Amino acid sequence: MENKIEQIKPSPDAFIDLKNARNKAAKPMLWAAIVSIIMLFAGFTSAYIVRADNGNWLVFQLPSAFYLSTAVIITSSITLFYGHQSAKRNNQKGIVVGLLLTFILGLLFTIFQFQGYSELFSQKIVFAGKSSNASGSFLYIITFIHLLHLFAGMIALFVTLIKGLKGRYNAQNMLGIELCSIYWHFLDILWVYLFLFLYFFR
Repeated sequence: MENKIEQIKPSPDAFIDLKNARNKAAKPMLWAAIVSIIMLFAGFTSAYIVRADNGNWLVFQLPSAFYLSTAVIITSSITLFYGHQSAKRNNQKGIVVGLLLTFILGLLFTIFQFQGYSELFSQKIVFAGKSSNASGSFLYIITFIHLLHLFAGMIALFVTLIKGLKGRYNAQNMLGIELCSIYWHFLDILWVYLFLFLYFFR
């Protein structure tokens, strides 16, 4: 007598439930990550203030490229908002245009950041070494760590753009573009805060 082994196949409903559970967890996980990033930069800016009060602090002008990068990242939030709103209206062309422009502006922001570092280096404001000063070191650390988080945002933008080109987003399916928008707008607000902080606390 042969033993028959029943193969248990998961039902389509099980896959749907798993997907729904994952989708519901996505936003809380993103917000938790954002809170941790806020705490990270709160620590850096607090340490910046404490160190500045200890003396031997070099005061210098922020690079002109940082002003340009600030304008660029603010504009990128506007273009991403347009892409997000286009998804709500099932405007596939608007989704792609908004995401593509935001990605290009993200690249431009990165270019201006490195131009800013070049300006600092030409003024002999370096990160480390005999000629370094704590004020310059803090500026490099704070802005570069923001840039690293922006690289993660660029990857998210690229993936979202590819899905947008495939027509994945519409009024009924917006989670991906919503998550990307939340993170990118957060990076925008964070940079504006950091820029103003570095501008006024010198």
